[in-house]
Amino acid sequence: ANQVPPKTGLGKAIAYTLKHWAGLTVFTENGAIPIDNNGAENGIRPFVVGRKNWLFADTPSGATASARWYSIIETAKATGLKPYRYLRYLFAWLPAAQTDDEIDQLMPWRVSQSDLDAGAVT
Repeated sequence: ANQVPPKTGLGKAIAYTLKHWAGLTVFTENGAIPIDNNGAENGIRPFVVGRKNWLFADTPSGATASARWYSIIETAKATGLKPYRYLRYLFAWLPAAQTDDEIDQLMPWRVSQSDLDAGAVT
């Protein structure tokens, strides 16, 4: 039988693969498990970019304001809304909101795509 010396790069790669075989092949047993972690990587990318931008916040209140808007935009994305369209909707209706309940109704998890279509601002 052919063998690869364990101290070589290939030998170390083979040893690593064999040691983690169960975890590396689990996606073959369950189709719901992705073969890679690209979804997770793409999910955290906005936070990495934001972290670099937040380094240049001049004041704590400015950083807080940026974080709030960032949170609203990311929540809109997570609920399936297009951020630009949602923000246009929000800016159109927010000035008329007088109560906490009216403001709550404008949050991304309360707004549907049909709400954006019906309340579209040109």
